[in-house]
Amino acid sequence: GHIVNLSSVFGLMAIPTQSAYNSAKFAVRGFTDALRMELEIAESCVSATTVHPGGVKTNIVRNARMSEEFAAEAHEFTDRFERQARSTPADAAAQILQAVERNRRRCLVGPDSKVFDLVSRLPAAIPQRLLAAVQRRQRHR
Repeated sequence: GHIVNLSSVFGLMAIPTQSAYNSAKFAVRGFTDALRMELEIAESCVSATTVHPGGVKTNIVRNARMSEEFAAEAHEFTDRFERQARSTPADAAAQILQAVERNRRRCLVGPDSKVFDLVSRLPAAIPQRLLAAVQRRQRHR
């Protein structure tokens, strides 16, 4: 058997304004990593994989509930997400199934997830300072 838990690219790298979502997605990652090790220790015939999808072309952003303060920017954000999402649901499913067949610990879905993974491997201060600077600049517009 195989357990597949869905995290996010936000489970690879923290993003400002997304602290609650980051917390949940990092928790999925930690839980699945620990579970997989426990299954290996028990010499179980069951394994586990954490999936970190980037942008997948679904209606997830269009159907999201957003706060009043963000509602004015929601249309622009949704359009930008839909333009940037590179993976189709069928592509994502194929990549996940391949990861299960190969018994991978982690499955990165889409090119954007690979970028997040690479950036997350840099010393923490580099992406954190850059993201904070970008967020400050956007806030002052």
